[in-house]
Amino acid sequence: MAGFLVKRLMQSLFVVLVVTLLVSWAVRMTGDPSLMLAQGAGSITEKDLENIRQHLGLDRPFLEQYFDFMRGLLVGDFGRSFLGGTPVGRLIGDALPATLLLTFCSLLFSLLISIPLGIRAAVNKGGWSDQVIRIVSLVGLSFPNFWLATMLVLLFSIVWPVFPPSGMDGPLSLVLPAATMGIILSATNVRLVRTSMLETLSAQYIMVARSKGLKERVVLYKHALRNCAIPLVTYLGLQFGSLIGGIVVVEKVFNWPGLGTLAFDAISGRDYPVLQGTVTVLALLIVGVNLVVDIAYGLIDPRIRTR
Repeated sequence: MAGFLVKRLMQSLFVVLVVTLLVSWAVRMTGDPSLMLAQGAGSITEKDLENIRQHLGLDRPFLEQYFDFMRGLLVGDFGRSFLGGTPVGRLIGDALPATLLLTFCSLLFSLLISIPLGIRAAVNKGGWSDQVIRIVSLVGLSFPNFWLATMLVLLFSIVWPVFPPSGMDGPLSLVLPAATMGIILSATNVRLVRTSMLETLSAQYIMVARSKGLKERVVLYKHALRNCAIPLVTYLGLQFGSLIGGIVVVEKVFNWPGLGTLAFDAISGRDYPVLQGTVTVLALLIVGVNLVVDIAYGLIDPRIRTR
């Protein structure tokens, strides 16, 4: 088991290293931050721009800048924002709770939708409800998250002003962004629950439970669902990466003060340290969840430890 853990940990560290290197290189393709800082300052000469680059440390070779970033990362220092001088760690610390809140609420919203619909589709296999649920889930897979977010705002904030259109101001402001991601996740999870439930309902112990005269609701939700939950929970862990990627866009649409909005603002302002720090934290979250899933797999099935 120790060798398996070390192998998975080394793979995770390698992924984080590659991500930070690519991001550090890619952000420098967005433009020169000195031009952004010099805007509105009147007449600016090339010498002034060189002084700004020197002050920011951008006059040094790329690898030297990258290694400085990694050294700071090891001690939890992400540097300071180019635009305001605020420590990047403080900006990320302020935005991270909002992103995590939206992530877990989206997962909860998805489970509340996908579990009942998936069970109903499996129980009524081939029936009209099964066909409708499968078609709706297929349509849901084709929804771009930004389009769905815009439609929800149009319907429930403008046509029917029930929920706030943007911002983070109370529980109601969480409904639309969580619903956006939850609906998209449910499109896949409904099919997963249906497939797992179909396999479980044909098991012998389900037949025994029914022969004992147990209510159908008890058979479905107490006995069958318990075994169906194993692949669903595993898939949700693996789905965390795509969820985080989608939330980055949804946060900007709803002006949600999370890491996604922070990353977008850093891109528009060419704020290298903020963007590097934000993407690094997102990568650590995704890699960390996948590592936990791998370890859980290894504990459940010892055969996986040899792979």
